[in-house]
Amino acid sequence: MTNFAVMNSSQSVLFSGSDMLCYTGSHKMRGLVADNPLLLPAFARFGISLGFGDRTVSDVCASVGVDCRTFLSVINFISGKPYDAGELDARTLVDYLKSAHDYFLGYCLPDIRRRLIGAISTGAPGDIALVILKFYDEYVSEVRRHMEYENAHVFSYVDALLSGRATEGFSIAAFKDNHHPIAAKLKEIKDILVCHFVADKARVDMLNALLFDIVVCERDIMAHCRVEDELFVPTILELEKQVPCVETADTVDTGSALDEHGDIMLTPRERDIVICIARGMSNKEIADKLFLSVHTVATHRRNICSKLDIHSASGMTVFAILHGLVDIESMS
Repeated sequence: MTNFAVMNSSQSVLFSGSDMLCYTGSHKMRGLVADNPLLLPAFARFGISLGFGDRTVSDVCASVGVDCRTFLSVINFISGKPYDAGELDARTLVDYLKSAHDYFLGYCLPDIRRRLIGAISTGAPGDIALVILKFYDEYVSEVRRHMEYENAHVFSYVDALLSGRATEGFSIAAFKDNHHPIAAKLKEIKDILVCHFVADKARVDMLNALLFDIVVCERDIMAHCRVEDELFVPTILELEKQVPCVETADTVDTGSALDEHGDIMLTPRERDIVICIARGMSNKEIADKLFLSVHTVATHRRNICSKLDIHSASGMTVFAILHGLVDIESMS
């Protein structure tokens, strides 16, 4: 069923085109570029390169094997236009999001860093430049952890669903509960440069060009996160309904199945949580590290205690050491 929605004015829009109310499959692809030039990176994330001539959106999507409905939903969404949120293709969305991660981590953020070094290497005290660069590097590390977690866990979970396999102890709802925006620090860097950094006169143009690219990157990352929240998550929620026995944290089996050595088996997620407990982490710290809600972590802990009949953090630590989940030397 077609389900049209429109982003409201408070939501992040990468770039708002002006000539077209809504992009459709019958529009010329080059018309989308003319209306909204900043869509070009999004085209590339769908595997669509330049040179499409006079072909329509439908024809170009068909030529590269991209689901046109999903392509149009994403393109309209990030442009702030009415978009169809129903019956999107999960594989197309995953490939798009993975490609976006490659772009941010492999090109966009490293390029901004390189240009940031050039722009702030002025007559200002060196320690100020170092502090700004350190702040930026910490932000990039945060983004990298965020996106690598999604690549390794969220997208592999979807791959399993698409293969008809359920995955214990994980659900897309748990991901959504702990999916946080990651553009705030980039905005802070921009604000620091705009309000507090005095550039050498010879580098003002360089700094202004850098600031423009930071603004574009900031809005691009915000739009990317909203695609995950508003298009990707609902699509995977529907996919979960089609795969039998998908278990969420609240319905994880608390039975005590044994492995070949007669030891109680833990799911991969339960092992992760036991490791965190053994390292002295609180439920909040575990939730932040594993991108879960605090409630989900608490539920897992109850299930683990029930399985193992161990009800203290010190007992969990001993269990983790005895079963090789943590190295005793790393505990010191």
